[in-house]
Amino acid sequence: MTRRQLPSGVTRGLDFLIPDNWSAEQAFAVVELIDDLRWRICAHYQLALHELQREQRAPPMNAHPTGVDDPF
Repeated sequence: MTRRQLPSGVTRGLDFLIPDNWSAEQAFAVVELIDDLRWRICAHYQLALHELQREQRAPPMNAHPTGVDDPF
């Protein structure tokens, strides 16, 4: 079985198997549940999530190694 890259970037851990015999209605119900859960989490933690995301995407504090002259 080939592992796909998850949006979170997680590459290790337990596989979560989804039955391949769900109906479209069952799959849609799970998608709606996940959407609702995401909405509730984001509504409650919006500011903290935004700050964490900003920190994770910021360039490193020491972007230039010591001893290297940077004319810019």
